[in-house]
Amino acid sequence: MTVDQIESLGPALSEFLDEFADCFGRWEPRGKLAKYVRGQLSELPRKSAEPMALAAGITPRTLQEFLSSDEWDQDRLRFHTQRLIARDHADEQAIGVIDESGHPKKGTETACVSRQYCGNTGKIDNCVMTVHLTYASFDARFHTLIDSDLYLPQAWHEDRERCRRAKIPDDVVYRPKYMIALEELDRARDQGLRFAWITADEWYGQKPAFVSGLESREQRFVLEIPKNFGMWLHDPRQSGAAAKPAETLLRHSKPLLTQPWQAYHVKDTDKGPMVWEVKSAACWLPRGDGVVGPYWLIVARNPLNHAEQKFFLSNASAGVPLPVLLHVAFRRWPVERCLQDEKSELGLSHFEVRGYPAIQRHVLITQVSHLFLARETQRLRGEKSGGDIASNPRRNQRAAPKPATAAAVSSPLAPTHRRHFDALATSESTSSNQSCETSPQRTRIGPHLTRTNPTLPLRITSKSAQ
Repeated sequence: MTVDQIESLGPALSEFLDEFADCFGRWEPRGKLAKYVRGQLSELPRKSAEPMALAAGITPRTLQEFLSSDEWDQDRLRFHTQRLIARDHADEQAIGVIDESGHPKKGTETACVSRQYCGNTGKIDNCVMTVHLTYASFDARFHTLIDSDLYLPQAWHEDRERCRRAKIPDDVVYRPKYMIALEELDRARDQGLRFAWITADEWYGQKPAFVSGLESREQRFVLEIPKNFGMWLHDPRQSGAAAKPAETLLRHSKPLLTQPWQAYHVKDTDKGPMVWEVKSAACWLPRGDGVVGPYWLIVARNPLNHAEQKFFLSNASAGVPLPVLLHVAFRRWPVERCLQDEKSELGLSHFEVRGYPAIQRHVLITQVSHLFLARETQRLRGEKSGGDIASNPRRNQRAAPKPATAAAVSSPLAPTHRRHFDALATSESTSSNQSCETSPQRTRIGPHLTRTNPTLPLRITSKSAQ
């Protein structure tokens, strides 16, 4: 948005912040919320409490106390943010994107600070880590962060006296980042938000506990996995063969070796269309002492640089078109854009408070500011979030519960031209005695064109590889 547009949004901002009135027992901290959010939306180069307070004509201590000691309910603020999105921006094909972010800090007294890899600086650095969940409409026209949590390193967890000095509650303990992400997903669901898909980078995709956690929640996903991720392209219970890295299977296994690369248009960028060549196959994974599967293994390579390859894992049900899975797989950028906006425009990393509650409050208020920007940007564009790919997104859906449907916005490329989808891709369920090899799904992509899409075999779980 332009400066003039931001300045014209005063009444809209006041109305928006009224939604959070019951987070505050008194009017004073409620008024401080307005000053804090206006400061984050301003053109100040530094969005910490002191410069924002001075710009608002109040003492720096006023906003510092607002974060650290004033009585108000930050959890209610978090939940109100999520309920607003569920009420006003619900998309039945929404994608949840999980990521983390590092905030460089000096010294050792700031809550949760530790030497660890910091994406902000691109190296091992002294930083505070936060884990985030982003809500993105399937068409990506609306996206905003809906939850954020501080990551407590193991060293902090083991030093409870240090935790108390940093005002970290005793019930806040070490949890792996993927567990924090699952907790954020649970909270969002409790507030009425639903995700058709979850996606995350390979750090999360390689964690069996994270994958099984999504499955226990009956949550569909498309996760990036590392190239050395072990698996089979057949059910290994009879053969007893050892699992092999996905990269090795790509080079030597018959299901992938004999399969031609298929070019897919993934999305448009400022530099032109993004195209990846793709192969896919059913796969089985080791888990504990047993085997689980089948899943989708999707391999994508850059047609301009074959050494650049990506591997994805999905638990999509039978009949979900491959273009839909690719659309989800390559939709991690909304969380990256949200974090970039919150850091560069709203001062997400500018906090100078040290206590755990104050930092958590700053992070959650920044989400409120970002939601306002996301809503107003959408309004100014005259767009609706979700369901805009087709004129009637329900026209091809069946009455079966939870049909795996989504807009097929990724399309295969012919050698000399690009094909365009003009209809929703509707999944076709296969019966238990049909295999993916014999029952490909047909997807309508135009008035007279149809294309055969590979489909995932029915999900099964075997308890032992023996």
